[in-house]
Amino acid sequence: MDGRADRVAQVYRHSDGYPGSVLRDLAQLKELLDATRAERGPGYTAATFAFLDKLSTVGLYLDGDPERTIDTAQPADLLELSNMEHLDQPLFLLGHGVEDPADGIHGDEEYLYVVELPTTNAFDEPTEWTVKVSGHSAFPRRDGPTDEAFERANWQFHGSLKDALTDLVRDEAVVKQNPKSYLYDLVLEGLK
Repeated sequence: MDGRADRVAQVYRHSDGYPGSVLRDLAQLKELLDATRAERGPGYTAATFAFLDKLSTVGLYLDGDPERTIDTAQPADLLELSNMEHLDQPLFLLGHGVEDPADGIHGDEEYLYVVELPTTNAFDEPTEWTVKVSGHSAFPRRDGPTDEAFERANWQFHGSLKDALTDLVRDEAVVKQNPKSYLYDLVLEGLK
């Protein structure tokens, strides 16, 4: 083994996997990690990506709607079962998975992403992330060998995150060709 297995993290997010949304979320994550010097490699970055995405949905449960509001005065109140037992499958508890890359993908994704994280030391200056974005459903899905999805994918983009934002997000009407496309897998890789 080349030691690379510990430098890869695979995240599944069940909603809004369009390049525009994912790339903007990655740019926001990178900006936050750079500003706080908190990038610690693929595992930490993947966990932070999922945490921030889940955190962004909590507001839905604090808006006063009696069907879904959680009675909370402080963050720890979110952990009180009595505050959540009226909820049916809240978004902030679902919709993300950390997967074993050796197992492939679910098969229902519409886009795949690979993010290369070159920073290996928290004291290094932040560097640009490189991303690969697959074409729409341009890889084996339910009907094919999902464990080979990343190897067999047709990539519509490979370059810096900054360039991906410019090239793929400039026109949301083009990015959202199919209104039912919303699933994706994201692989974060650390480079040595």
